[in-house]
Amino acid sequence: MSAPTTESPGSTAAPRPERNPTRWVVLAVICLAQLTVLLDNTVLTVAIPSLTEEMGAATSDIQWMINAYSLVQAGLLLTAGSAADRYGRKKLLAAGLALFGIGSLAAGLSETTGQLIAARAGMGIGGALLMTTTLAVIVQVFDDEERTKAIGLWGAVSSLGFAAGPLIGGALLNHFWWGSIFLINLPVAVLGLLAVLKWVPESKNPAGERPDVLGALLSTVGMTGVTFAIISGPGHGWTSARVLIPGAVGVVVLAGFALWERRAPYPMLDMQFFRNRRFVGAVSGSILVAFGMGGSFFLLTQHLQLVLGYDPLQTGLRMSPLALVIIVLNLTGVGARLLPKVGTPVSIAGGMGLLAAGLAAIAVLGAHGYGGMFLGLVLMGTGIALAMPAMATAIMSAIPPEKAGVGAGLNGTLQECGNGLGVAVLGAVLNSRFAALVPAVAAGAGSLPAALADARTDGDRAAIADAFATGVHTSQLVGAAAVLAGGLIAALLLRRAERSESPQ
Repeated sequence: MSAPTTESPGSTAAPRPERNPTRWVVLAVICLAQLTVLLDNTVLTVAIPSLTEEMGAATSDIQWMINAYSLVQAGLLLTAGSAADRYGRKKLLAAGLALFGIGSLAAGLSETTGQLIAARAGMGIGGALLMTTTLAVIVQVFDDEERTKAIGLWGAVSSLGFAAGPLIGGALLNHFWWGSIFLINLPVAVLGLLAVLKWVPESKNPAGERPDVLGALLSTVGMTGVTFAIISGPGHGWTSARVLIPGAVGVVVLAGFALWERRAPYPMLDMQFFRNRRFVGAVSGSILVAFGMGGSFFLLTQHLQLVLGYDPLQTGLRMSPLALVIIVLNLTGVGARLLPKVGTPVSIAGGMGLLAAGLAAIAVLGAHGYGGMFLGLVLMGTGIALAMPAMATAIMSAIPPEKAGVGAGLNGTLQECGNGLGVAVLGAVLNSRFAALVPAVAAGAGSLPAALADARTDGDRAAIADAFATGVHTSQLVGAAAVLAGGLIAALLLRRAERSESPQ
């Protein structure tokens, strides 16, 4: 018999994988959908020079081509997760693939920067649906014993997208025009859509709760405002009206969202989750690890290209050891086998400790060469492979299965905010340190390329490059401290949660 289309109120999620012999096929389909989104996020970065030249795109246009997707996705993640719980995760997963494919077609055929920005925003809607439903379906299909391994494989696909994006983008741009980086999504989206319709079982919240329209509106407006402020801060200044006004509006609206959710008869996000120590511990660690990772990746790409002189394709190749380590460890199930033996708190603390050590190694040993950076990337990959599946499992296990979509949306929202804050804060640390060491920056040069252009001698250029490397060093250490703090906080809260639950 096929898997049931909904969960009955009295059923439990645990035995379902035993009744669904195609669960690993379902996981493969989900990972294919996930890979479609992640490849597009990273492949666009290598196309920036081509877009600038062929479309005459200004710097602000390029920023919006990248940020339109993130802004729309971050604003809709919670709403998308809630809609998936109510209307069916399979339906929303299929809709996400269709929207992403249509957006990719529109982006590939765009003739102006405005059209491309609009297409990227449309892709963000599909991306929000995909990012929430993929993890929610995993929670529904796999039981506690297999879920950690499944989430680990899901995370490995994220790393594969990170590593393969620049390589695929570089290869396509060497032979075709820039639109090929979007059109390559079409066959993958079509194949994924057909596979979803055939193999993914339908599931939804059996309670049939009414939609929380006001909650959806408040969360979307609030998250969009906060995300816009985070994205705009580094370029326009944190005290500018362009940042303060949307940021303040976003915070106020999110506060109203929290108040409404406490009183709503059918809340989109049950605020009681935040009284669960296991949930709070995993959430705290997730935000801080995303903070350290997002900012550090941003710094790494600049360091490899602007200081060590690698082109985008070479940069992607040199960052690939991190992703490859994650993929190998997750495919072999190292984290999944280790988690039951040492427990969630130790897995998260140990993994994030290794991640922090990797960031510190890059800061100390990789300032002027790739050897130390390679060691740091291997340590980072090992730490992520151990910590992230355990953290995602802890978040999702603290949320009832019928609310899996909202849980996945919240997990994605927190990671988006953490990544954005990491780029903004560590970027600000870098700029501050760079400006302090290079007077030309403080006087208005504003960036490493601009400062190098103003330099008159080779000695000045070397001093500027050293100052930038020092700024990266300082920022990486700040990121390492944030990741280590996140691991300790998450482990402490999760340990307390386990102790409080043990008498029961």
